[in-house]
Amino acid sequence: MRVLHVLDHSIPLHSGYTFRTLAILREQRRLGWETLQLTTPKQGAGSAREEVVDGLRFHRTPSAVGTGLLAQMRLTAARIAEVVQAEKPDLIHAHSPVLNALPSLWVRLSRRLPVVYEMRASWEDAAVDHGTTTEGSARYRFSRALESFALKRADQVTTICEGLRRDIAARGIADDKITVIPNAVDVASFRFGVPPDAALQRRLGLQGATVIGFAGSFYGYEGLHLLVEAVRLMRPRHAKLRLLLVGGGPQEAALKAQVAKNGLQDTVTFTGRVPHDEVQRYYELIDVLAYPRLLSRLTELVTPLKPLEAMAQGRVFVASNVGGHRELVRHGETGYLCPAGDAAALEQGLESALAQQDQWPQLRQRARRFVEQERTWANSVGRYAEVYRRALAGRGCAVPALGA
Repeated sequence: MRVLHVLDHSIPLHSGYTFRTLAILREQRRLGWETLQLTTPKQGAGSAREEVVDGLRFHRTPSAVGTGLLAQMRLTAARIAEVVQAEKPDLIHAHSPVLNALPSLWVRLSRRLPVVYEMRASWEDAAVDHGTTTEGSARYRFSRALESFALKRADQVTTICEGLRRDIAARGIADDKITVIPNAVDVASFRFGVPPDAALQRRLGLQGATVIGFAGSFYGYEGLHLLVEAVRLMRPRHAKLRLLLVGGGPQEAALKAQVAKNGLQDTVTFTGRVPHDEVQRYYELIDVLAYPRLLSRLTELVTPLKPLEAMAQGRVFVASNVGGHRELVRHGETGYLCPAGDAAALEQGLESALAQQDQWPQLRQRARRFVEQERTWANSVGRYAEVYRRALAGRGCAVPALGA
């Protein structure tokens, strides 16, 4: 079985998107499937046509800085056609955004290959959350129409959670065409119950402190300004309270300005971005993680990876009660939820979690058991076998042995 994955971007870039992709590729290869990987111009300007990263060969789509969306799609379609001609895959698996699905569907017109479209987030809602359009605008409606066009014409559709499945079905897509392949974790790669690294703790000045923390990209929808404000409100009651922010992103400068304005420089530590394989050492310094995502269509519909990674490590966390978190978190059993968009509510949620430390051992065990039983990549990726069978059979193609 040869599957051509068409991707927005990939490793060595780091994002939740690339980590999910890497897990899918590794697990499909464990199943004995042969994966081919192609990235669009969104990987970045350059002339390289191939790149090997972590033992995976990626077909790149060379482009120049400033290439428009239509030109990017044309370049992507031409590159897909080249790889299809050379590698002879059995099907094309296009991953979000829709700018990857449309070129894949164009290639299908001549190559007759089935196309599976994996919608990880809708293009129009991602654009709203990144500030490039507004909900209900002409651009928003056009983006939504393109997304629906691709979903209706794909041979099979996969998505990452129930919230997105409902949104796809509401666009008129038949239920038997949609399969949820949920986010998951490689449990074996996460250490459970490991004490903090004393040397790193000393270097960051966190000895004896109560540490609230976040690790990830600093996007606006993460609501990190609320976390800084919540810590400001908590500080008078906790002399040794510290906030550890691991990562970076578009909101970093604004967060640093907020910290300075409120005189929190001795309370808040910014580590900057750290290598992905080092992040767990920082997690282990944190007493309570915080995921204060703001309420939006994207956060209501999409489940993030971070809470699952926290559960796998047995970390205690407080998350806002947006739909993507509610789908993952059982309040008081595997983590804690609090009202979204309110710094005072987040403060109360953090205080409540800290007050229940006698219950943390049981909560950690339940969270770890949840991911071990329900959210492993082996379980999730195994679902692609039936999706691929349906896509191939629907096109009258031979269905190889899929082994799952």
